[in-house]
Amino acid sequence: MKIIKSAAIVALMTGCAVATIDVQPASAITLMDFIRGGKKRTSPERARPAQPLPGVGMMVPQQIDPRTAAKPPRVTGPRYYTYKPEPLRRIATDRLLDPVVTGSVQNGALPPMLRQPLSDARQFLPEINVRATADVAKAVENYYGARTDFVWIDGTGVSARAKSALSVLAQAAKVGLDPQDYAVDVPSDTFDRGDMIAREKALVQFEIAMSVATLTYVQDTVRGRVDPNKISGYHDFKRKSVDLFAFLDKLAASDDVAALLESQNPKSTQFLALKAELERLRAETDATPRVEIAAGTLLKPGQSNPELANVIAGIKLKASETLKTEHAVVLASYNGTPDYTPELVSVVEAFQKEHGLKADGVVGQASIRVLTGGDTTASKINKLEIAMEQARWLPDGLGSRYVFINQPAFTASYTDQGVEQFSMRVVVGSKTNQTYFFQDEIQTVEVNPYWGVPQSIIVNEMLPKLRSDPGYLDRMGYQVEVGGRVVSSSAVNWYASTSSIAVRQPPSSDNALGELKILFPNAHAIYMHDTPSKSFFKRDQRALSHGCVRLADPRRMAAAVLGVSMDEVGKEIATGHNRALPVPQKVPVYVSYFTAWPNKDGKVEYFNDVYDRDMYMNRALEATRNTRRAEG
Repeated sequence: MKIIKSAAIVALMTGCAVATIDVQPASAITLMDFIRGGKKRTSPERARPAQPLPGVGMMVPQQIDPRTAAKPPRVTGPRYYTYKPEPLRRIATDRLLDPVVTGSVQNGALPPMLRQPLSDARQFLPEINVRATADVAKAVENYYGARTDFVWIDGTGVSARAKSALSVLAQAAKVGLDPQDYAVDVPSDTFDRGDMIAREKALVQFEIAMSVATLTYVQDTVRGRVDPNKISGYHDFKRKSVDLFAFLDKLAASDDVAALLESQNPKSTQFLALKAELERLRAETDATPRVEIAAGTLLKPGQSNPELANVIAGIKLKASETLKTEHAVVLASYNGTPDYTPELVSVVEAFQKEHGLKADGVVGQASIRVLTGGDTTASKINKLEIAMEQARWLPDGLGSRYVFINQPAFTASYTDQGVEQFSMRVVVGSKTNQTYFFQDEIQTVEVNPYWGVPQSIIVNEMLPKLRSDPGYLDRMGYQVEVGGRVVSSSAVNWYASTSSIAVRQPPSSDNALGELKILFPNAHAIYMHDTPSKSFFKRDQRALSHGCVRLADPRRMAAAVLGVSMDEVGKEIATGHNRALPVPQKVPVYVSYFTAWPNKDGKVEYFNDVYDRDMYMNRALEATRNTRRAEG
């Protein structure tokens, strides 16, 4: 029985993510009642209490005719959206006429060339056409509605302050932004003095456009161009706010606007490492020799595949001289045949071991990535730009003590006093049960935990079994509750709604959460935990769970966040009792998704896009560019 029980748990794995349940709420008439003609059976042998628990004791599921019974419902996870950028609107320049121009004329603040009759200004100011997002537009309108001077133009035309700001905007690519988003048409220094109205119009257009460009740059570099919550339901961030009105005031008073603008860029060590790597890659050419292996190739020992020739070519190009010397005879005798012989398997295994991969001779995604040299320079640059955009969603500086989970890297690290103390392998959600991207705070470590089975697993994976075998959960040792009351699994009407049904697995050596779980309460029911399925950590591709994060060394992580020794954690586990241990000081945790990210030594590493989220980021950035080009 124990073997069967363990196998079932491994098959279920751990489920965490909250999802939408496509089921109808329980009502007075059940599916069985409907099949029976819409009338409830009231025979003595099936008499029910006056106020029964919903879904309990209503029927014998085995009596359902499978040909007429409704199929079990499905629980679906979050979805990806078609990204819709924030639209632009025209700055209401007609409202700026009296406060700005009239006030400036009265105070003599306008440049000499703008000191024209008020009627002239009234002719062109409403025609000034500058567009911006709602936040930027409002800040610009409020600023000029309350001021009587200009920021970017002076008596000679474009001011030195403006030229300094333009130099920063032109170099936006250095911080992962697009300079075209902040491009402003600069009026020429030479002009026909016979057409002063046209000159005035050009300068005022420039004034408003410069304020829009600088504020857009500041907002973009502080919080990012893309709103992560519009990408998918897997993204969960409170977007940062920027006081744009106050910043424009600072620009007007600053003696060094370039320094002021640059100071708004992220300054975390991680962002600076990404920035340095981006600059390095843009300065080099992508001339490294490469081999190409067909996408989707999966080569196993004993198989025949024409891509084997490219695999061996990649080994000859990427392997160390020591490896090539040790296997010189096999490599020299290989003539390009597709048969994956034991001798060639040994070569591949040695190559995998040399590069820190699982040495099983199976050539899959991870091995191909190394054999082909990984990403091209262009793809690395794209990953860096996306990483810099996403880094803006996080605090600028992750803190002196925190846990950082990077899903594409399949790792979790613990940092204390600004220094990474350790890192470990993790298992994250599969592509159909993805782990979310968000931040939170660790509050509790629970030892000998109960596993509360998520509705997604109850509905998608248990329900089909329970409809044919309603006593299944009783035999497996699970606890079933309906409306908060413990009942027998066989007493539940598994053809009705499961919304009021809770299933949990008591602490045991077979518990799906293992010895402990580390909680940071969130709307997605995601946490870190132990697992009895230790073999998964040996795999290179570890997107295998239902959404939670499984730790290779959970005791070490628990001891770190609790501020105790691993022995003390072990003693708590040894009691066998379920217990919640509060974390003395809440620890920030970043459940992140970066395909480019610096390691503890500051070297940027690149990872596979396991959920294709970079693709959605590229689409969002492209949609943003198109909106700004079309409306700007």
